[in-house]
Amino acid sequence: MDASSTAAVGKAKKGAAGRKAGGPRKKSVSRSVKAGLQFPVGRVGRYLKKGRYAQRVGTGAPVYLAAVLEYLAAELLELAGNAAKDNKKSRIIPRHLLLAIRNDEELGKLLAGVTIAHGGVLPKIHAVLLPKKTADKAAKEPKSPKKTAKSPKKV
Repeated sequence: MDASSTAAVGKAKKGAAGRKAGGPRKKSVSRSVKAGLQFPVGRVGRYLKKGRYAQRVGTGAPVYLAAVLEYLAAELLELAGNAAKDNKKSRIIPRHLLLAIRNDEELGKLLAGVTIAHGGVLPKIHAVLLPKKTADKAAKEPKSPKKTAKSPKKV
């Protein structure tokens, strides 16, 4: 055997990346699956890098941020779904999102300056505009006193 043939046999395939030549390739597992998340960790990481929020982005940052975003989305969707069910609807509309946010103390504080298109407003009547309680009692009493004894019939 000459030197060229022994070099070709001894060399592994280019691009084997630590595997033996021709071995089975492992299926890649996404970082979202590793973290047990539905939100895309890779995409969040890419947006963090492209957004130039910092010179460098650590490996744990996009995982943490994706987990926080997923939690907020799940919380909001659960509350909006309950609001839709209360209104006997099967679809969540912007009105249900608004009701969910404004009726929850923490979400209301987080999204205090946010306007939701087609959300409307919370139903509320100011106490000054409501009828007075003394007027309610007066309305219940008849305006003319009832006669207790009937007058005798004329024969």
